[in-house]
Amino acid sequence: MRQLELLAPARDIQVGIAAIDCGADAVYIAGPQFGARQAAGNSIEDIRQLCVYAHRFGARIFVALNTILYDEELEAAYRQMLDVQEAGADALIVQDLAVMEMARNGIGNLKKTILIPLHASTQCAIRTPEQAVFLENLGFSRLILERELSLDQIREIRKAVTCELEFFVHGALCVCYSGQCYLSEKIAGRSANRGACIQACRSRYDLTDASGKVLVKDKALLSLKDYNLRNRIEDLAQAGITSFKIEGRLKNISYVRNVVRDYSIVLDGLVGKHPDLYERGSYGKVCGGFTPDTAKTFNRGYTELYIDGKRGKWAAMDAAKSMGEEIGTVTGLNRDKSVLTVRFSRGGIALSNGDGFSFVSKRGDICGFRGDVCEGNTIRCKSVPEIFIGASVYRNINATFEKELERNSCVRMLSVATDIDFSRENDVWTVRVSAQSEDGRMVSCTYDAGSQEANNKERMLEMIKGQIGKNTGIYSFCVREMTDSEALPFMSASFLNSIRRDLAEKLNAMSCGRKGLLLRKIETADKGDCMFPQKKTSYKNNISNRLSETVYRSCGAEDAEPAYEISHKGGAELMRTKYCIRFELGMCPKHHGCRNIGPLYLLNNGQKFVLGFDCRNCEMTLSEA
Repeated sequence: MRQLELLAPARDIQVGIAAIDCGADAVYIAGPQFGARQAAGNSIEDIRQLCVYAHRFGARIFVALNTILYDEELEAAYRQMLDVQEAGADALIVQDLAVMEMARNGIGNLKKTILIPLHASTQCAIRTPEQAVFLENLGFSRLILERELSLDQIREIRKAVTCELEFFVHGALCVCYSGQCYLSEKIAGRSANRGACIQACRSRYDLTDASGKVLVKDKALLSLKDYNLRNRIEDLAQAGITSFKIEGRLKNISYVRNVVRDYSIVLDGLVGKHPDLYERGSYGKVCGGFTPDTAKTFNRGYTELYIDGKRGKWAAMDAAKSMGEEIGTVTGLNRDKSVLTVRFSRGGIALSNGDGFSFVSKRGDICGFRGDVCEGNTIRCKSVPEIFIGASVYRNINATFEKELERNSCVRMLSVATDIDFSRENDVWTVRVSAQSEDGRMVSCTYDAGSQEANNKERMLEMIKGQIGKNTGIYSFCVREMTDSEALPFMSASFLNSIRRDLAEKLNAMSCGRKGLLLRKIETADKGDCMFPQKKTSYKNNISNRLSETVYRSCGAEDAEPAYEISHKGGAELMRTKYCIRFELGMCPKHHGCRNIGPLYLLNNGQKFVLGFDCRNCEMTLSEA
């Protein structure tokens, strides 16, 4: 039986709790420092509280410590590792191999034991079996794979390693192989590997040829659509993926609720289809709530990227921001452009006051406005100077849906089966009640029910089932078995309710059962047995401190080239990607049979970058000019 995990992002404790309530089996969140999203740090106390909440359902909390570290930061990083472990975190997500070294041996005079598993971050750019084997042999219990992989590539990695595999299934896509993009550092001195990415891939560029001729002007030529693999979850499970990860540690709570609920329903369906093969990685059933719809939440349009090993139209070069769902076309405007008439693109569209809208201006800019009053196909708003007849209008904030997300919160419950036994001695009734929660906790209680016999046995049975079989806290009780006796004691509703509450208190005093997922600890194998696949390192190995250098050298690397953030190697390849501008524009000699027009360049605010095309591997590169 394989456990499948839905892994949700959380920028803070409130989002993390919402993700658990909506069906996440695990949540990843950053600590105070060293997370790859500087704007999403959290206190140790918040992580502690989130762990307590998640562990009630056997769900897990992973803490992202996935920036590269400088020497002067190592001790602080190690202390944070100890703090999050003490707070109850279930794993650390790691890029810098110095973290593995410190987990084994401590640092300086600090030698406290790190027991929680380490997960190799997607920032490690894991896309070959050789890289996967290297990291598994170092002791990582889970590998978070590159998003640009195909199912066949995932299967090859699965054959090569025994550790857990995690894969992104939804959210924003970096255009570059993760952890090896240096464009933000080059342009602004803000490193993506340090959690400070400026999202240069969402910026606008001109595409020119060697003569300086502008082939494409002012487009987000490096911006990709968002990932959406909700229809490929079963394929990924069959390929060997254990954890299905949602991107979005900067996203708001409504986004996380909507996406988590949607994918949790998909996973439940897969488990229901193959109950002999799969089970969820945590406990509890989500009750009530809203009907999820990922088309109504932030997205740049969706793509399945390279999952089938084929190219497609992946770019969002006209809309690097969220455009939302298409509503229709502007057919009428008043004089000051504060009243719009829209011809809907399909039936069933209902606008609401407060809806947010977007469109692309004639200059190519994405503009937005709020609908103050929406009646039928008429939108009244503040003046929108850039709007024009014929503009395609999108709704990127659905006010009715947002209210539904907020008003109809999900509730997660643990099922508890109770068995009740009645006996009478010397005219005094004794009630013995035992309860077993779905995670395996068992409690029992004995109560004196007095001497009064119930006048109506059938009515008493109904009352017992009705009062015991209610919800208390996070527990959903039901009566499984009752002793069949000729008579029953009379028990009031308040007496039965007190029994149920007593059982809930006793269950709360016990730890929720934990499934076998993610229990592998850091291996203690000699690093000499873990051979680095290449003889030499490069700046792409992101070696930024003495400990990570030690790890690579002990694993057979002949040298330890420093990270780009330290060396700023001239003429460096700033990114390598499966995405290709020539293919997107229909200019690919290999796929479209076009003539090779020679070197191509991207221009942005006076900076020039060289595009390279590795057609053998079907990859594009971007380098310093």
